[in-house]
Amino acid sequence: MRRLSMVVLAAVAALAGCTAEPTDSPPAPGTFSVAVREPAALLPAQVRDLPGRLVVDALWTPLTDPADAEAEPLAASEVTSDDLRTWTIRLREGLRFHDGSPVTALSYVDTWRAVVEEGWPGATVLTDVLRAEDFRAIDEHTVELVLDRPLGQVPVVLGAPALLPLPRAVLDSRDWAAFAVQPVGNGPYRLAGPWRSGEGARLTRVDDHAGPRPGHAREIDLRVVADPAEQYELARTGAVDLATQVPAAAHGRMRDDFGERVLMWPLPEVSMLGFPAANPSLADAAARHAVALAVDRATLEAGPLGHQVDLASALLPPAVPLGQRSGQCRPCNHDPEAATALWEQAGRPAGELVVHAGADQATWAAPLAEQVGATLGVPARIETGPPAPTGVHALTRTLHTRSPHELLAPLASDAPGNPVGYASTTFDQMLAAAGEAADLAESGRLYRLAENQLLRDLPVAPLWSAHGHAVWTDRIAGVTPSPSLALNLPTITTP
Repeated sequence: MRRLSMVVLAAVAALAGCTAEPTDSPPAPGTFSVAVREPAALLPAQVRDLPGRLVVDALWTPLTDPADAEAEPLAASEVTSDDLRTWTIRLREGLRFHDGSPVTALSYVDTWRAVVEEGWPGATVLTDVLRAEDFRAIDEHTVELVLDRPLGQVPVVLGAPALLPLPRAVLDSRDWAAFAVQPVGNGPYRLAGPWRSGEGARLTRVDDHAGPRPGHAREIDLRVVADPAEQYELARTGAVDLATQVPAAAHGRMRDDFGERVLMWPLPEVSMLGFPAANPSLADAAARHAVALAVDRATLEAGPLGHQVDLASALLPPAVPLGQRSGQCRPCNHDPEAATALWEQAGRPAGELVVHAGADQATWAAPLAEQVGATLGVPARIETGPPAPTGVHALTRTLHTRSPHELLAPLASDAPGNPVGYASTTFDQMLAAAGEAADLAESGRLYRLAENQLLRDLPVAPLWSAHGHAVWTDRIAGVTPSPSLALNLPTITTP
């Protein structure tokens, strides 16, 4: 897996200092330009960042729309199950890949096998979220998916980029690196040529696309611009039509510069503090709540996080539409007086607090540790590197799906990847009941109940979730988030 990742990244990775030069010629009718960072990968099951999702969402049509309240079928025509364990996925007929080959049930089955065999990051959708026992092609347009237990979230999970189909040519050749340079999807846009590292690529509309959501613009020019400040200035001056990042320094003047042509939307990334069960100093829930209430999230959001996050109001982030609540959870607040009182109630259980963080988390984990230490009156510091079984863990999860099950299930007692060793029979039963709910709205209510149990026991404390920014010129309209929480390029209209 490591060798493959290095090959694919070499094919598509950024040249950090390279940006596309704007052109002085007026844009052609029916076209628009987008400034975007270099995507880390363009294979759907390897995509983890906003630029990658942006490109993949234009090139492919997913089986379902996970943002829709009923998970509307897209490349699928119907998703059904009698027992929530064996699922039948009927494909929309007439869809073709950009190379002209048909999209069939075997396209999905063989792609999913390759995703698992290659060990790509998206494999966890099949192995951990769905926990698929088997999947096979019943006929040319029907996939049967068998799970190891009932799960009503399948229609939502099927919208994950990791489950997008690959054409027969690459499934036979296994030349993933070459494919990642010029991916071939089944969506409303195709790449007009290879992705050029440090430069970008051009998307052209598939005029005979048989899917339910065609593209509007005739062509889309994707330009690699690594610096958010440069993206912003290019959009402000009209050198590009759409900037997909806004620097922290421009956050306060976006509305002045662009009026209503501003979009902020949730990204599938959530950060938490984890309290390992093996840490005896935090065995009392009062101590864990004290730490959570000592965190001044707003100061961190305006400081080291650069206005790029939404403060948590619950454990489930805005990127997960099912299970959203109207109020704010108690441990999501900053309340130094309550924190101090709870710490005293727990008997001041620790003489020192150590926050274990990754190198990419250190910029916010260090001031967070200082906040907690100052409030609770104990020395506090961070340690980078592999987390120890004690202390407090800085946890950041990038979600592959928009199902609440993906974020909550790892905290089940028997979950192999349980990040803190939490075990609760009550939570396990609530999680199972939510997963077995056939109605998505009802499952959302049940996931909230399971989340409530976590917020009482507090094995993890919510901090924040990431959000994206986009600004654009008055040449374009219809800028909205895509189903996978990038930007929905096919919906954008032009003169």
